[in-house]
Amino acid sequence: MTEKYKIYLSEDTKTRLATDAELFEFTRENGTVNLNGFLKELIVNYFDQYRSDNEKLLNNVLGELTSVKELKPKAASTLADKIIKTYINNKDTASGKGAVITLTVSGESYEIIKIIENNLLKDNSLSGYIKEMFLSYLSIPRSKREEIIFKDTYEAINKAISENRLLSFSSRGHDHKAIVEPYMIATSKEEQFSYLLCHDQRQKKNRSFRISRLSNVFITSHTFTRDQKTEDELTRKGLRSPHSMSADIHAVVQMTERGKQMYTMIVKNRPYVTYIDGDLYHFDWPEMQLEDYFRRFGKDGIVISPKSLRTKLRNYYSRALEAYDGKSQTDQS
Repeated sequence: MTEKYKIYLSEDTKTRLATDAELFEFTRENGTVNLNGFLKELIVNYFDQYRSDNEKLLNNVLGELTSVKELKPKAASTLADKIIKTYINNKDTASGKGAVITLTVSGESYEIIKIIENNLLKDNSLSGYIKEMFLSYLSIPRSKREEIIFKDTYEAINKAISENRLLSFSSRGHDHKAIVEPYMIATSKEEQFSYLLCHDQRQKKNRSFRISRLSNVFITSHTFTRDQKTEDELTRKGLRSPHSMSADIHAVVQMTERGKQMYTMIVKNRPYVTYIDGDLYHFDWPEMQLEDYFRRFGKDGIVISPKSLRTKLRNYYSRALEAYDGKSQTDQS
């Protein structure tokens, strides 16, 4: 059974939901963002938690109001409901513009919508209830929102970790199915994405996989013995750069004043500085991450050493210059 519903909210809320859909890579075959598919997953995975949290909040507010002798129980209940609704709805007024989403539901998401319609609306509309659920979801940190959207994957990984069981899965960006020893889940502070840190038995090396990119996750019947050296190494990576298992190199980067400001402002995948000596910033970090990060600095962050990293960035800017020179010639012809 499939049915369509119109959900009314602010343009700001719609944009934030679409941003999550894009970051969590909900896309159609043509590469466009699949907002509807994302919202269906949100409803299915968040409904129970939202309902439970809402009831707890309502009971807490109601408990405070019923302690006021002048308020009768029915009046206190009505007032508590209005307080919560006003508090939630105020979060959706940052943008003066309104927006509408046509939500197409089927399967489990359809069943949940019917449960809401038949049991939970009271004096609220379905659109109002769903909007409040979306706003509640958006009030949660993104790393926790990722855990909601990929609930089944998280649960499978945590179960495999707790039982020392081998985990099998496919991952976007990797050609083959992986079978790994799962050790921990770590969150990148800058990206706010979470990663499975594990040891790949076939490739005999430690690896990192972004959880939102995993599919066909399966807990095998085979167990493994945790290795303390591996666990220590993965713990260090989890605290610093969970998105990469590459070995650290020592790099020296000469910063201009603008470069120093850029380092302060550009926080995504920012390497930790080991120490600063005037204009020279010293890093002990994976080379690939240093290359990706300092591509954004141009002349304001010049790599002094090592030679390999300096050469990679020099070649990157050289190719860019060639491309721009070629474009200029095309324009003039």
